[in-house]
Amino acid sequence: MSSVVVTSIGELVTCDDSTPDRLGIQQDAAVVVEDGYVAWVGPASQAPAADRQVDVGGRAVLPGFVDSHAHLVFAGDRGEEFAARMAGQAYDGGGIGVSVAATRAADDDTLRALVAGRVAEMRAQGTTTVEIKSGYGLTVDDEVRALRIASELTQETTFLGAHVVPSEYAADRAAYLDLVTGRMLTAAAPYARWVDVFCEPASAHAFTGEEARVVLEAGREAGLGLRVHGNQLDHGPGVQLAVELGAASVDHCTYLSDQDIAALAGASDATVATLLPGVEFSTRSPYPDAGALLRAGVSIALATDCNPGTCYSSSMPFVIALAVREMGLTPAQAVYAATVGSAKSLRRNDIGRIALGAQGDLTVLEAPSYVHLSYRAGVPIASALDLDDVAS
Repeated sequence: MSSVVVTSIGELVTCDDSTPDRLGIQQDAAVVVEDGYVAWVGPASQAPAADRQVDVGGRAVLPGFVDSHAHLVFAGDRGEEFAARMAGQAYDGGGIGVSVAATRAADDDTLRALVAGRVAEMRAQGTTTVEIKSGYGLTVDDEVRALRIASELTQETTFLGAHVVPSEYAADRAAYLDLVTGRMLTAAAPYARWVDVFCEPASAHAFTGEEARVVLEAGREAGLGLRVHGNQLDHGPGVQLAVELGAASVDHCTYLSDQDIAALAGASDATVATLLPGVEFSTRSPYPDAGALLRAGVSIALATDCNPGTCYSSSMPFVIALAVREMGLTPAQAVYAATVGSAKSLRRNDIGRIALGAQGDLTVLEAPSYVHLSYRAGVPIASALDLDDVAS
């Protein structure tokens, strides 16, 4: 057994739900991590002995961020598409095909190195758990390859064969749907925990509500949990479908009707609204009112949606700052949504909080308080604390 005591923590954010701000803040605190799990939390003056010690010198410590929506298995670049959007071109999902072509052309070692680099980039900004989707292969072999590579780096892998209809099936959508829910799903399921679908009738490239239902029901039959891309480009059926089928998360939620909000509030124990403000930033779309969702009783999460087209950012601190500035959240609410909220969207209670028995995933700030995540927007103050690299 191996233990590490992290001491001299100026402000410790535990994300204890029993406190008024739900952050469970402790001052002058310490945490003991034993064999990768939290074994003790309390005042630094009372910390038990451990095999090793890390003194963080009065800095703030939080649970590692949980990024519950990311598309990291891709090759190529779509910077020109971003520039075109900034010049006024609307986004409709069509650029995904550019990434599909580049990803199919890349070899395994290239993709593996790209994904590992992106995960390392996330850890350098405080993210300790990331969900990784497929969706840039759209053939049986390429989707399986994406999930196999992703599963080397995270247990939260999502089969997204229903990202868009690839160009070779443009004239026969039904045939592609049959492939996704048949041979592709069968081959992909052993490497995936979740199934997802881009349910967006406003895009000619994505899937209708009925097509999405077929995908989700097939995924559930294969033993996968359900996630949904919904209501990103316009009002649509994604939110209602996610709630009806008991999906763990419906992601984007940019355009919500009163009925959608009521449905999410009524299903708050089961279905989380995962908000992706980096996408609104990168597409000049309207930001959803996250504060209003919380007041209505909706469970929310924050994630990056790191992808080559609509948000090529791996930074959860950036997402937190956007949520505070543009989506009506307080700094405390944004941190909670980026930790406990995102963990809930993955149906996990062993991450996103610092509590006995939870994973010892810690993020340290070059700052005295979590408030600096949004107060010092754009400054690289957060990083995951790599306890395995600490010398005795």
